[in-house]
Amino acid sequence: MSRSALLSTVTDENYSRLRKRLDGLTDEEFFWEPIAGCWTIYQDRPGHWTYHYEIPDPNPAPVTSIGWQVVHLATCKVMYHEWAYGPARLTFPEIVIPHTATGAISMLDQAHMRLSGELGGLSDGQLDDMVKTNWGELWRAWRIFWTMADHDAFHGGTIGYLRDLFLWSRSTSPA
Repeated sequence: MSRSALLSTVTDENYSRLRKRLDGLTDEEFFWEPIAGCWTIYQDRPGHWTYHYEIPDPNPAPVTSIGWQVVHLATCKVMYHEWAYGPARLTFPEIVIPHTATGAISMLDQAHMRLSGELGGLSDGQLDDMVKTNWGELWRAWRIFWTMADHDAFHGGTIGYLRDLFLWSRSTSPA
């Protein structure tokens, strides 16, 4: 199996598992806060949505909502594509943040399809080409896709856990 085929397989499998974890996601779950003051999606002014984020990451990492997790995944994919394969102009504050489960999943799907399309068009040799990141580093192309696959796996696990916790928090008795 070629390197590009292997990377495509890993990327597709991780994304498929993530997407299954999002099946049936409701707005109630999307906005549910497992603890008060967790990072989430919110309006910072009428009609403008954003989400909590800090650079560098706080230590310890904050608790997040499911909505935060989905929007974070989607916006990261948008930015990785924009800077590695697009015009390299978009900044995080310019991204329109979705404020529904359906909107966030749609953004995630579209961003993933763009990145997958780029990967599908690369030869093994092109995986070693240097591409931009939105923070100014140059990475080998394979590292963009590897990072996104790992990101999907990590945040997908968190989403699965939060969805379970949401369901258990609504349950009157353990099953």
